[in-house]
Amino acid sequence: MTKHFQHSRRDLRERAFQALFAMEMGGDFLPASQFAYDYDKEAADDKQPSELPVFLLNLVNGVMDHKAELDEVIKKNLKTSWSIERLTVVDKTMLRLGLFEMTLFEETPDRVALNEIIEIAKKYSDDTSAKFINGLLSQFVSDESAAVTE
Repeated sequence: MTKHFQHSRRDLRERAFQALFAMEMGGDFLPASQFAYDYDKEAADDKQPSELPVFLLNLVNGVMDHKAELDEVIKKNLKTSWSIERLTVVDKTMLRLGLFEMTLFEETPDRVALNEIIEIAKKYSDDTSAKFINGLLSQFVSDESAAVTE
């Protein structure tokens, strides 16, 4: 991560994705979030963990608090031949994060959240997955958000 992006919202979204992914593999909330935030930063002399940004914690905690609800919405919007269990952990985690930010996290405009999660998908998955995530999540861009960006 370049210094320019270390404290950007995109960087924090990416770190939220990493923490959520780690939690899917059995990690706990705070250690997963702390590791995702600190892992590539230069260690301070006192080796104390960095203070976690509220934005990062809100994303991770929000997705975890609404995980069952988010999964239900994802299930309802998959093609009939697909199940949520068939999705990769990476894609499922990105869908949850994007859907949470677009539908339940009022701080971010829908289109911004959609574009950001697509960029993260391009980095951590392949083009097919990025297109799939775009297709599913673009259904949740509100008319109000669309009017603002046009």
